[in-house]
Amino acid sequence: HNPANAARIAEGQFYEAHQQLRVIASRYVKAQDWDNATSILHTGAQSLLQAGQGGSGGDLCIFLLDVFNKGEVKPDASSKGKLLGLLRAFPKDEPTKKKFVGEMIGWSAKFGEYPAGDPEIHHVAGSLYADELEPYEAERHLLLGNQDSPSTLATLEYAWYEADEPHTAPLYCARGVLPYLLTGNLRAANKFFLLFTAFLSKKPGLNTQQISTSASDLRTYPTLPLLNFIGLLLRSVERGDPSLFRQLKSHYATDLKEVNWNEALDQLGEMYFGIKIPRQGNPMLDMLGGMFGGGGFGGGGGGAKKASSTKGIAPAAAGLD
Repeated sequence: HNPANAARIAEGQFYEAHQQLRVIASRYVKAQDWDNATSILHTGAQSLLQAGQGGSGGDLCIFLLDVFNKGEVKPDASSKGKLLGLLRAFPKDEPTKKKFVGEMIGWSAKFGEYPAGDPEIHHVAGSLYADELEPYEAERHLLLGNQDSPSTLATLEYAWYEADEPHTAPLYCARGVLPYLLTGNLRAANKFFLLFTAFLSKKPGLNTQQISTSASDLRTYPTLPLLNFIGLLLRSVERGDPSLFRQLKSHYATDLKEVNWNEALDQLGEMYFGIKIPRQGNPMLDMLGGMFGGGGFGGGGGGAKKASSTKGIAPAAAGLD
C-alpha cells in the first residue's frame, strides 16, 4: 500500500515510518476516507508489530480503532479479522496491548449487538492472556467469551489449582461456575464444571463416589464438600425449584461459612429461583419516608418498586446460553 514506509520499516527506520503513517492516515480521516485510512493503518501496524515495535505498532492499532469509531464500522468478519490479527501479532508484555483490548471491546459494544462486547473478541483476548499466564485478565474476558471459552477457562483454572493445596479445588471451580451463572450462561457453567471435574478425576489419590438414582448420575467428592455443593447447585438451577435451593444452602451451611459466596448465591437465588434479596434499608430514611407518604426517601414506596422490577428476570436468564 505504501512502498516508501514498507522500505523504512525494513531498514529499521521505525520512528520515521510511524510518523509518516500517522500523517497519511490523518489526511484520509480528514477526508472521511475510512477505507484508505483503515488499509494504511492496518498494514502499517502489522509491519511494525512484526518488526517487534510494540509501542508504535500499538499506537497505530489504537488509531485504527479510532477510525472504526468515527466511520461507525460494525464488528463483522472483516473488521474483527483485522483487529484480532493485529492483537495476535503483539509482542509479549507490550503495555499498549491492554489498552487496545479495552478499546476493541468498547468499539464492539457500541457498534455490535453485544452490550458487554463481542464474545469472539473476548475469547481471543482471554486465550492470549491465559497463554501469557495472566489469569485475572484471562478470566475477565473468557467469562464473556464464546462457546469455546469454558474449556479454555477450565484448563486455566485447573492449572492454577494445581499450584495450590489439594483441598482448594472447589474455590477454583467456583471461579468459573458462579460468574457464568451470574451472567445467565447456564450452558457455559455446566460445560466448565464437567471439564474441571474431568481433570480432577484423573488426580491420583482423590476419593470419589458415584451416586446413581433413576433420575441422574452424580460423582461426589467426600473430601471436597463444596465441590459437591457446586454440582448440586447446577442441578437446582436447571430445575428452578426454590425449596431445593434453600435445602442445599442449609445442608452445606457450615462449609459455606468458609468461603465468601453469599452475595453470589443471593443473586442466583433472585435470578433463578425468584427469592428476593432482602434490601438493606436505612431505618431513619424509612421512618421519614413513612411520615411523608413514601416519597422519594427510598422508604416504603421505593423498596417495593425496586424488588418488583426484577420479576421477569428468572426465566429469561435461565434460558440464555
